[in-house]
Amino acid sequence: MQKRYTTWNEYLRTNFGEKIFKVPIDAGFDCPNRDGTVAHGGCTFCTVSGSGDMILEPEAPIADQFAAEVAQFHKKWPGVKKYIVYFQNFTNTHAPVEVLRERFEQAVNQPDVVGISIGTRPDCLPDDVVDYLAELNRRMEVWIDLGLQTTYEETSDLINRAHDYETYVDAVKRLRVHNINVCTHLINGLPGETSEMMLENVRRMVLDSDIQGVKLHLLHLMKQTRLQRDYHEGKLQLMSQEEYVKVICDQLEMIPKEIVIHRLTGDAPRDLIIGPMWSLKKWEVLNSIDAEMERRGSVQGCKDVRISDLITF
Repeated sequence: MQKRYTTWNEYLRTNFGEKIFKVPIDAGFDCPNRDGTVAHGGCTFCTVSGSGDMILEPEAPIADQFAAEVAQFHKKWPGVKKYIVYFQNFTNTHAPVEVLRERFEQAVNQPDVVGISIGTRPDCLPDDVVDYLAELNRRMEVWIDLGLQTTYEETSDLINRAHDYETYVDAVKRLRVHNINVCTHLINGLPGETSEMMLENVRRMVLDSDIQGVKLHLLHLMKQTRLQRDYHEGKLQLMSQEEYVKVICDQLEMIPKEIVIHRLTGDAPRDLIIGPMWSLKKWEVLNSIDAEMERRGSVQGCKDVRISDLITF
């Protein structure tokens, strides 16, 4: 079924002419607001293993991780022959550029790799790292998965992001000078944020930064996180599926149609998640989003915030 928004798979098929696997890799990096560089404790929603809870063999060498993930994918899609490696866990530019080069080159030199996606923070992109990313971008497709999560400073402080919004805006500008693709991450359902604030996050992101992709996430409440305490103290209300679907559809209508939608919800290990439990039924959530967009008769960008004044706050 044709989606009413520009999907990551559609983008890849258009640009490469075939299905591409995105292969997650844990390269052993830490995060600056965990190791004391800018703060301690990490983001309040982050588990001790970061965002790589689903990686098959996070302790294995990079080449072995790559082989294991590809073998797993081929059980379902045996005909896929090209790959984008995804440095997913923690902050993958939080190291000297010599270290980044050594680890990234191990991955991009694996057979049939056509691109690299690097998850990082906007405060971990010094000039020498951006220069190396620009070099990579001349050799293959490069995406920087840039964690923003919220545009509100009060929320950022509450979840211990330890960087401000202007740092994000500046990071995007410096990457785009080199035509490096940027995919911004936002989380819906953060403590204290209303649905209106979630829409404002998208409006600011679109108007303030030249991005090529976006990942919209649901806040997952996970065991062994600082956010768990806030939840038990009544400081956090989890979104219902109906609330989440409505917000996502409202956000899709605001996002220009040329921006690729990499994700509309996330994955969480069943043994670690506290809630919302409905989020474990990922395809049901995605189908509900499709159904609501069809019910509205709307498509991505039909209320593009760059040209529309229909949305005011």
